[in-house]
Amino acid sequence: MIDEKEILIFTACYNEAENIEKLIKGIKKCLPTSSILIIDDNSPDKTQQKIIELKKEINQLNLIVREKKMGLDTAHKLAYEFAVKQKFKYLITMDADLSHDPNELINFIRNLEKNSFVIGSRYIRGGKCLMKGSRLLMSKLGNIVIKFFSKIDCNEFTTSYRGFNINKLKGFHLNHVKESGYSFFMGTIFEINKRNFNIKEIPITFADREKGISKIPKLEILRTLVNLLIHVLKK
Repeated sequence: MIDEKEILIFTACYNEAENIEKLIKGIKKCLPTSSILIIDDNSPDKTQQKIIELKKEINQLNLIVREKKMGLDTAHKLAYEFAVKQKFKYLITMDADLSHDPNELINFIRNLEKNSFVIGSRYIRGGKCLMKGSRLLMSKLGNIVIKFFSKIDCNEFTTSYRGFNINKLKGFHLNHVKESGYSFFMGTIFEINKRNFNIKEIPITFADREKGISKIPKLEILRTLVNLLIHVLKK
């Protein structure tokens, strides 16, 4: 049985002042003794002030504030390094905009005990994606295309709701992932598969954000497809 104190839950945020308190309290309700790490890229909406206030009443809440917006990939790499240095055995990453339900963390932990890498999937039996319109279409088609060309037995490549069993991932570090931006999440799957670690998909429900705006520009989707092409050509 996994000890909650061995778990680090991480999220990167930028302008999530409207969502961050609900997320933190949701995590703590589900996993009261786990630790949380938040990396904030100096959000203009004062997200960090909200977190600093919450630190007064919530234990094991860690905050790293960077000087400027530096990208999701660098934030996730920093979180992985933090987890390794602080000797956490498990790292679970998720979005800060409430699209990922903290109640599903229990299922992640249940599966991380036996698997090296667990990813929450919208596109397997039991999974749901509540996005609408062109965003839903691009997400579905994008993951189908990535699976087809990569030949990896996985249905979800782009969500950040994923868990790492650090002790089982011998020789792996997120610093090994060369892709940046949104492509980083796809690149992580490529790197894990290349090193022959097992990939365990579990169903999640992905909710469309209610507050704030999506920060994924259309250019990032194009960049992901370009990086996919580069990956295929290298094989």
